Amino acid sequence: MGVHRIGLVVPSSNVTVETEMPELLSRHPVSKFSFHSTRMRMHTVSPEQLAAMNAQRERCVMEIADASPDVILYACLVALMVGGPGEHQRVEGAVAEQLATGGSDALIRSSAGALVEALHALDAKRIAIVTPYLRPLAEQVVEYLEAEEFTVADWRALEVADNAEVGRIPGERVMEAARSLDLTGVDALVISACVQMPSLPLVDATEREFGLPVISAATAGAYSLLRSLSLPLSIHGAGSLLRADSQTVLA
Repeated sequence: MGVHRIGLVVPSSNVTVETEMPELLSRHPVSKFSFHSTRMRMHTVSPEQLAAMNAQRERCVMEIADASPDVILYACLVALMVGGPGEHQRVEGAVAEQLATGGSDALIRSSAGALVEALHALDAKRIAIVTPYLRPLAEQVVEYLEAEEFTVADWRALEVADNAEVGRIPGERVMEAARSLDLTGVDALVISACVQMPSLPLVDATEREFGLPVISAATAGAYSLLRSLSLPLSIHGAGSLLRADSQTVLA
């Protein structure tokens, strides 16, 4: 079996997705992956800088397409969600058209769309989320998910605007926010609604602590990438979402 080539379109100040995604997919029992990134300038997570970053999308997509990836992940969740309901579908459609016009047959996924996809896969209706964003941006994430017909029962915003600083938020702070949530009747917890806020080591332990499915932007992204490539979900230590096919693979 060959190596599946993954393209990542990331904010210039992002470091976490390029750490957590390879770590996740390196645990796959039957497939191998390589990772190739292109960057959009962005330092502060603000509406103005997110808009300026998104304006760089077409250049970045064609740059990463030159590496002939099998699938590209547009890895900035809030950058799409601030565009309003359904933005991940519009952007994924526009990028797919751009790739096809440029002669690339790469598939396209986004962190925003992956989170929605993963929550649907869990059949989650009522959710709770932890975000690193300033409250106005966090509210837009909540509104986006509610427009996708999820009920956001409770949420926390850690209010970190500097994207480099988001990548240094300690797990203890994330867990403190998670433990302060009202999880009554919740079907799933999104421990990190941001690919830059580190959370991978927290997912499995948090599932055991709270007794409910726990996902992050990273594990949702891995789910979407594996599904797009028709590969089994069999990754240990990253939550029940990514273990769905483990028995089949091990059989």
